[in-house]
Amino acid sequence: MEVILLEKMGKIGDVGDHVTVKAGYARNFLFPFSKAIRATKANIAEFEVRREELMKAAAEKMKGEEKRAAQLAGILVTIEVNASDEGKLYGSVGTREIADAATAGGFEIDKSEVDLPEGALQNVGQYDVTIILSPEVSTEIKLAIVATGSSPNGIIEAEDDSTVVASEDVPDSPEAD
Repeated sequence: MEVILLEKMGKIGDVGDHVTVKAGYARNFLFPFSKAIRATKANIAEFEVRREELMKAAAEKMKGEEKRAAQLAGILVTIEVNASDEGKLYGSVGTREIADAATAGGFEIDKSEVDLPEGALQNVGQYDVTIILSPEVSTEIKLAIVATGSSPNGIIEAEDDSTVVASEDVPDSPEAD
C-alpha cells in the first residue's frame, strides 16, 4: 500500500516520503496514530500544501527530544533489590523498573524508551542503559542495582552533580489489588 509519511519513521522513511508498506501495518498502526496518510491524488495535493507546517513540526519535535536527551545524559538511577550473597537477584530488573525509578527521581522516561538488548538484568552491579527517545536521538544513563541493605540509603553519587537518584524495591511477586 502506498502511503505518505507525516513524521519520520525510523527505517521506513522521512516526513513526506512516499513509501510502500504492508496494508495491515498501515491500517493498524500508521493511520490510527496519524503517522501517515494514503497516497491518493487528493492526499498528495493536500500534503504539498501542509508540507512546510509538517516539516517545522518535525524539527520542533527533534529539538525537544535533543533537549530531553541532554537532561537525561549521565543521570544515575539506583534500584535497591533483594539479592543473594553472590549478587544474583531474586527476580530481575527490566524496562518497567528502570523507567519507574527514573520517573520517581524526576526524569520522565517511558518503559518503551529503555533499551535492554540482552533482556532483563539479573545481577547486582552498574550498567550503562541506552534510552532511545526517537530514531535519531538516544542517550545513555547509568544504572546501579544494589542489594537491599548494602547502601545506607540506596543513593550513589554520580561523577557530575546534576543527577537525581531514585530507589525502589522490586517486588518478589505481583501484588493483588
